[in-house]
Amino acid sequence: MLPPRIIRRLILAPLVIVLTVVAVITLPLWLLVVAAASLHLPPPQRRGTRLVWFAVAWLALESMALFACLGLWVASGFGGWLHRDEHQERHYALIRWFLSKVYGVAVRIFRLSVEIDEPTPTSDELSRRLTRPVIVLSRHAGPGDSFLLVHHLLARYGRRPRIVMKAALQLDPSLDVVINRLPNAFVPRKTSESGVLGEIRRLASGMDADDALVIFPEGGNFTPRRRWRAILRLERKGLSEEAARARGLEHLMAPRPNGAIAAIEACPEADVIFVAHTGLDDLVTLGDVWHRLPMSAEIKAKWWRVQAAEVPRDRESQIRWLFDQWEEIDAWITANQPTSIPAS
Repeated sequence: MLPPRIIRRLILAPLVIVLTVVAVITLPLWLLVVAAASLHLPPPQRRGTRLVWFAVAWLALESMALFACLGLWVASGFGGWLHRDEHQERHYALIRWFLSKVYGVAVRIFRLSVEIDEPTPTSDELSRRLTRPVIVLSRHAGPGDSFLLVHHLLARYGRRPRIVMKAALQLDPSLDVVINRLPNAFVPRKTSESGVLGEIRRLASGMDADDALVIFPEGGNFTPRRRWRAILRLERKGLSEEAARARGLEHLMAPRPNGAIAAIEACPEADVIFVAHTGLDDLVTLGDVWHRLPMSAEIKAKWWRVQAAEVPRDRESQIRWLFDQWEEIDAWITANQPTSIPAS
């Protein structure tokens, strides 16, 4: 169970600022220690220095974001006007700034290259870019994909993302403060499916033309074990057709359709965007980052839009359609596995 919000504000947020000051002051020492400890390793495995630089940069940006949040809170009448449009926009601008800085640091330190394949827009497509809301359905393969997706929605497409997230993410102080001031949802681990669907409907039903609801239909990060558990779950429910199609997915878990369907029903005027990506698939936990972080990495992504008028409206057709799209994502990942300099 998470500590109460007041405890998180009074303890975790100041703790991040203290850690930032200590980390900056002792940075030369940490770099020397890590460099010395890595001398016996071949160059591809000397990832400790890069991780130290990134950790310090992250802490510094977190601290700046927290100070900015304090300023925005004061400017909003000590929190009284936070829900007004102008103050919401300032918080989206803060997230855009924070993610762009983290993205820039990650590209330089980890030598990332990002390639996004998107449809060439027609003049009609360009005119409709911000005339209707969108529901974004993406594969889930680690925290890196979520970060990049939200960053591009904000910076590249001018969207205001709405996300249903695990409540544990509120242990990150800046995320806790900013995201709780915007239309998002944190759900505790043991929340019932009806509770999660209720949050999805709430967020979807309130969307404007420049909003984007982000959903990960797999329900969690892909692992081979979770993939088989998803197949077995379908078999136990007697859904033999869906189970057979799930077996054909090599890189994805079977999509759970209820969240996507709930969003579509709550916002029928929304276009639906599907996102495929690959490149950070193996970096899910801190242990993965430490053991598998490559010298450089190529991240590829592809998205396509289904206009609202083309989205199926009955449940059975929606489930088949969702599996169709998931099979297309799986095939794209197979054809676009990136090359990288391995960690070992």
